[in-house]
Amino acid sequence: MPVFGLGCAGGVSGISIGARLARAEPGEVVLVVVVELCTLAFRSDRGAKADVISSALFGDGAAAVVLRTERDEAPLRIGAAAEHTWPGTLDIMGWTIDPAGFGVVLSRSLPRFVEQRLAAPTRRFVKEAQLQAPQLICHPGGAKVLDAVEAALELQTGTLRDEREVLRGHGNMSAPSVLFVLDRALKRGLRGSAVLTALGPGFTASFLALEAPQGSAYG
Repeated sequence: MPVFGLGCAGGVSGISIGARLARAEPGEVVLVVVVELCTLAFRSDRGAKADVISSALFGDGAAAVVLRTERDEAPLRIGAAAEHTWPGTLDIMGWTIDPAGFGVVLSRSLPRFVEQRLAAPTRRFVKEAQLQAPQLICHPGGAKVLDAVEAALELQTGTLRDEREVLRGHGNMSAPSVLFVLDRALKRGLRGSAVLTALGPGFTASFLALEAPQGSAYG
């Protein structure tokens, strides 16, 4: 089932869709493949500031997740999912499309918007999903965005270390990035509840509840 246009939120929403498919067919295996080829959107015909910044920030990447019901030894269990779209925010982040290709929309107000507006929908999701002090695993959209997320959710500066390491090593790969962060968290021994989240065009936040059982193996 191909899905296009979710931008950086595609990894979180893709797993949510895959989980629903797995639950609909108990025992079947669902493979979620997340691929972004951001370099294909490079615009050699123009050199606006947003184009230069996006070319430096975004990179290509791919990740995959195998989903199946009825596996007690699984390293992760997937719970509730939700999306929140702020009205009137099409100018925050996304793409325009013209005869030559994609044109990036990347507002300077993005970090400030995240700092001022992310907390409410995040806390609402945590409450509705009945999570207790979950760890946050988020898409590393950029250094300033990560600072804004920590400020919005009153996290200690530097809390999102896995996110910063992925950003430093791979750049912003759009949708697959958050799965690279999740992989690092699991290898570090993630346990208990977590919220997987990413921001995408719209302007939209996607959320997914995860549970890493004690004693589960990952590797």
